[in-house]
Amino acid sequence: MEPITISIQETTTPTIIKFVTPHFLTNHESFEYNNIDEAGNSPLAQQLFYLPFVKKVYISSNFIAIERYNIVSWEDVQKEVGEQIENFINEGGTIVSSDAKAKKTAVTVYAESTPNPAVQKYVSNKKLVPTHFEFTNIEEAKPSPLATELFNFPFVKSVFFDENYVSITKYDIAEWEDITMELREFIRSFIEQGKTVVETTAPEAKQKTTEQLDANFETLDETSKQIVNILEEYIKPAVASDGGNIEFKSYNPETKVVSVILQGACSGCPSSTFTLKNGIENMLKEMLKDQVSTVEAING
Repeated sequence: MEPITISIQETTTPTIIKFVTPHFLTNHESFEYNNIDEAGNSPLAQQLFYLPFVKKVYISSNFIAIERYNIVSWEDVQKEVGEQIENFINEGGTIVSSDAKAKKTAVTVYAESTPNPAVQKYVSNKKLVPTHFEFTNIEEAKPSPLATELFNFPFVKSVFFDENYVSITKYDIAEWEDITMELREFIRSFIEQGKTVVETTAPEAKQKTTEQLDANFETLDETSKQIVNILEEYIKPAVASDGGNIEFKSYNPETKVVSVILQGACSGCPSSTFTLKNGIENMLKEMLKDQVSTVEAING
């Protein structure tokens, strides 16, 4: 197994910072520790509490969040803390003992409609995957136990995961009003039982680790980097709220054509290809001036 690399994320609370890993640390469970005594079942949390500025440790699926006392600022210590966590995990240290009891939180799943009438979004109050995955048939879905089981429903055409939701595309043989309750309860029960949503060895996960994405980004030309940054900051959040995703595919500096891939609810949507293509195209033309002529939207 390759050594993991921690990425650091700020939160809306200045005293709390997240140390995110590309792999799951717990089996979709969360643990919260307020002091070293409470952390008896977590060698990692105990080690962190030896740092005098650590006030609280929260361990979840793929990240460790730490709240600090005001005796230091995160910019002064976050790099060293990240390295300490990296070394602990890479040396095979126990994150949380197997007999530890997670802080129980009731699993809730609710359904949301999307702009694509063939797609519905099922949102959980628990993090499901560290990055997005799309499966268009049961063969592709082998790395995902949840997607595999969903394909056993005859009306499921494709499955898309991102962070805390599942977008399901259906065939026309069924209406949402007849199947929504069944799907919602099935997904909720699956998550509540602590089953694996997507295996950590899934090919997509290896390709989308923070390190891999950063490495891919560095190989791009300057205009492509600008396009990726615009998509990440301005387009992806809106698309994700509708149960979809957009990925940069390529940029041709000679023709000035940008190609993007539409996934989840965006893929195959009667209106999204036109709307997104023109919305992205107008934004890129405005922000990058004469560097972009047109945008091609490809269904994933």
